[in-house]
Amino acid sequence: MFFLGIANVLIGATARNIGLTPFQIGLFLAVQNIGFMIGVSVAGALADTYDKPRILLVGSLILAGSFFTFYVTGALWLNLVIMLLIGLGVGTYEGVTDPMLLEMHDKNQSLHINVNHFFVTFGSILMTVYLIFLQMNWRQSLTQAAVVVLLLAVFFALARLKSKPGQAGDYLDRIRILSRERLVVVLFIATLLVVGVELGTTGIVTTYLMELQGFTQETSKIGLVTFLSGMALGRLIIGFFIRGDQAVRYILLLFGLATIFFGLMVTLRVGQWTYVTVFLAGLAMSALVPLIITLAGQAYPEMAGTVTGSIKVAIPIGGIIIPFLMSLVARAASFQVSLLIFPLALLLAFVLLWRELRRSPTPA
Repeated sequence: MFFLGIANVLIGATARNIGLTPFQIGLFLAVQNIGFMIGVSVAGALADTYDKPRILLVGSLILAGSFFTFYVTGALWLNLVIMLLIGLGVGTYEGVTDPMLLEMHDKNQSLHINVNHFFVTFGSILMTVYLIFLQMNWRQSLTQAAVVVLLLAVFFALARLKSKPGQAGDYLDRIRILSRERLVVVLFIATLLVVGVELGTTGIVTTYLMELQGFTQETSKIGLVTFLSGMALGRLIIGFFIRGDQAVRYILLLFGLATIFFGLMVTLRVGQWTYVTVFLAGLAMSALVPLIITLAGQAYPEMAGTVTGSIKVAIPIGGIIIPFLMSLVARAASFQVSLLIFPLALLLAFVLLWRELRRSPTPA
């Protein structure tokens, strides 16, 4: 999952070094999201019926090869194919690791899922620090990452995990069952909204700090790292506090706190104290996606891979819809007004989940 974090910021951190135009950046991100959606849904479904380390082996080989070859040549079409494969590789990791952890650990499942997703944020932070602050050679860094992913492939080739092949039934049957479950639909929408806010914040926070809070280029980048640090720390701390069936309570609590902190972040003008609100916003929303995944896996243990993979399809969709909606509002009104989408999206997710989870936190 560390390498998922690296892939998430790959284009944003290297675009200027490569010389990509805004159109090309959007194209690369769109292609990566398509690959991710395919990878997470297919790998998640396969995880219910096939050996999980073998699936991760295939994903590792795809990702390593993609890291090795990305922008070795300047051919745009070839690099778009490679970016699609990067999305497939990290989508495979995302689709398999959480159901594997749910299968391996009967206790403290939310802790293991939170720690797993901590490494996504940690990878994003490290890539940002390396390439923005330290100005390291991005090509060399990506090659080093590819070597490590190859070592992971060797590990997955040797790993053995006791599984239950064929326990979940036909894939289409599983999808039909899950599509009729209101809980799954609500969790999908909540994931779409929270990920959209997370990715939207990651993409816009430096601009927000410079244009509306008076920060400089350097201090605004520190703001981005502050937000990501809040995300990373929150996933570790909150994961240690949650036990057993407490996921529902914490999901609602964190959505409420995230709504408040994001509202304060985008409305207050407090100078350097903005770092505090940025950090608290990241801290509050940090564990939401891991907890939603944990709840889904616990609610449907016989098809954990399929349900978590289906919900994770909302990740790239949210990363497209929320920023696009912000751009429309910014053009029609103002940048300041568009930022209100963040707390409003979190509030909507809170209301939907509160109504559904109050009714029944588990399927009938």
